Amino acid sequence: MHDIADFERRGIPSVFVASTEFVVAAAAQSASLGIEPRSVFVPHPIQDRTDDEMRALARASIDEIVAAITR
Repeated sequence: MHDIADFERRGIPSVFVASTEFVVAAAAQSASLGIEPRSVFVPHPIQDRTDDEMRALARASIDEIVAAITR
């Protein structure tokens, strides 16, 4: 989140991607930093997914990620 805040301050469009497990934590950290970062949340968990499952997850999320970073 600190990286996103730094990038945005420098005018670099940014978006973070995290699993749904981190929605509440992301909101808390965003509030403490005073930022409203662009974010995309993907289904949790991700740590045990195969490479093929991760590629499918990325394909399913790419339009939302591009939309978030270009708005």
